[in-house]
Amino acid sequence: MVRPGLAASVALILFSAAVLLSGVPAARAQEETDHEEEFSYSLDAENGPAHWGEIKEEWSACGKGQMQSPIDLASPRVSLVRHLGYLNHSYHPAQASIVNRGHDIMLSFEGDAGSVSINGTVYYLRQMHWHSPTEHSVNGRRYDLELHMVHQTAENKAAVIGVFYEIGAHDAFLHKLEPYLEMIAEQKDREEKVGVMDPRGARGRASVYYRYMGSLTTPPCSEGVVWTIVKRVPSIHLHAPYKMQIKYLTSMTWQLACPGFFFFRKNLHVFVFSSLWAN
Repeated sequence: MVRPGLAASVALILFSAAVLLSGVPAARAQEETDHEEEFSYSLDAENGPAHWGEIKEEWSACGKGQMQSPIDLASPRVSLVRHLGYLNHSYHPAQASIVNRGHDIMLSFEGDAGSVSINGTVYYLRQMHWHSPTEHSVNGRRYDLELHMVHQTAENKAAVIGVFYEIGAHDAFLHKLEPYLEMIAEQKDREEKVGVMDPRGARGRASVYYRYMGSLTTPPCSEGVVWTIVKRVPSIHLHAPYKMQIKYLTSMTWQLACPGFFFFRKNLHVFVFSSLWAN
């Protein structure tokens, strides 16, 4: 791949450096707050991660929750599932908009973009977003990029399919988003309609997954979220001339790039996992 635009699109996603089982425990609506100005990722801020659970009563899980995310997926309490095939999903193209939320880039679907079925429960795809570097880790390693495909039931139970990326080869899905990423790169909260997008292009193909019970990774940190993370790590292309741009853009979102954020969230809680079964 030789077109510089894709490298720019990867850079813009890197700049913007949030759920799968039956028997999910009852929880409040599993949705991220729309008011991100109410909390910060800065570790020393009064409304930073150490204080998320104190800001609002409905955010108390951020400080007292027992199944918080993200985690290191090498934990023996995480199941490596090899018999899910390609997951029971029925995604299809739908109109979408892209927005720079400051800490990530979100692609929101308008209307029905399809669903995934877990243990007979249908979770509808609502949005997907990217974090850099990855929020989860494997044996302490964090990859360059993490995609979250966020699904919800009619009762607001959440399921997320996660995909790790590392710098490498061409990614057609990100390439299609390139011009829109350029538009919103340095304008927080700017939203652009991108037309029809096919979520099947983002998920890729894999048959081995990490699965565990966790939470939303931002307030209200609701638990009972089922995570399925693809074990295979695809690659995205990056041209050498853009390395300085990547370094600059990712430094603007240091709060997610800083390992202290992950380890703070990890060590703040005692993680308790239920038995994990195939869908």
